[in-house]
Amino acid sequence: MLENKKTVFVTGSSGLVGSHLIKQLVQQDCNIRALYRGQIPAEFKNSIIDWVHGDILDVIALEEAMQQVDEVYHCAAIVSFDPAIKMDMFKTNIEGTANVVNVALDVGVKKMVYVSSVAAIGRTVKGTNIYVDETQNWTKETNKSNYSKSKYLAELEVWRGIAEGLPAVMVNPVIILGAGDWTKGSAAMFKSGYDEFPWYTNGSGGYVDVNDVVEVMMQLMQSEISAQRFILCAAHKTYKEIFTMIAEGFGKKAPHKNATPLMAAMVWRLEAIKSKFSGKSPLLTRETAATALTNVYFENKKLFKYLPSFQYLPLQQTINRVCGEMEDKYKIK
Repeated sequence: MLENKKTVFVTGSSGLVGSHLIKQLVQQDCNIRALYRGQIPAEFKNSIIDWVHGDILDVIALEEAMQQVDEVYHCAAIVSFDPAIKMDMFKTNIEGTANVVNVALDVGVKKMVYVSSVAAIGRTVKGTNIYVDETQNWTKETNKSNYSKSKYLAELEVWRGIAEGLPAVMVNPVIILGAGDWTKGSAAMFKSGYDEFPWYTNGSGGYVDVNDVVEVMMQLMQSEISAQRFILCAAHKTYKEIFTMIAEGFGKKAPHKNATPLMAAMVWRLEAIKSKFSGKSPLLTRETAATALTNVYFENKKLFKYLPSFQYLPLQQTINRVCGEMEDKYKIK
């Protein structure tokens, strides 16, 4: 570690946001300490990074890892709508965040940026449309998924830390687009596009480039802004539009079959039965089926009031870049 340089600590360093964040941090004049659970990402093995194998549920290991840390980017979380892993998700997302907050207070961290989710924010329902902005409080009536509850309760831990003197700010991204493991998470959308998955639903949602998420996080860290949260949403598109853009980015056939609500209801029930026998997470759950049929609109103006010079990358540019990165990653050109 370099002396007289600030030390930045990143949790969830092998995830989509964490790994892209580290790519930018290595270009900064700072020491980087990164927490990982599985394996060190191959692309970083030759980088000057202090890799720490551990878990945010291990308080002792966390205390050791965060000694002399100046800034914390808390990206670690479980994102799942599978009821079978509810308790694991709650422990990681809520208890794990509480641990990070507590240790940050104990060791005197100067500032923390927490990667939350729009799922942690309340919503206004008008017919088949949903509207979300930062002023809305989470309610169990409008935020029914376990993931949503876990992120809301995790945010409460961050707010508690702020009340106890920890400067912190939260980002609430919509669906994040980036080159990651395309067998899970939002990156799976790109595999569906490449595989020419023919179905689409009539719902819509918000999208943001992982590089935009990282850029906002870094700008917020270097600012005086604290005790705020920000929705990060570059564009609103229907699911048919976004899957068509992804398919075309690979030179593949766009989706052309409309999945009706009845069909979606049948599929998630079949997936639930299949998962009980296979032990694998279902491809579709009650929550994800409902989301796929809903139009959700996210207000993104608040960020520009605090970071007026920031601009989102064009969505088409993002999709084209990620398709190219996926082709390189999986050698499918």
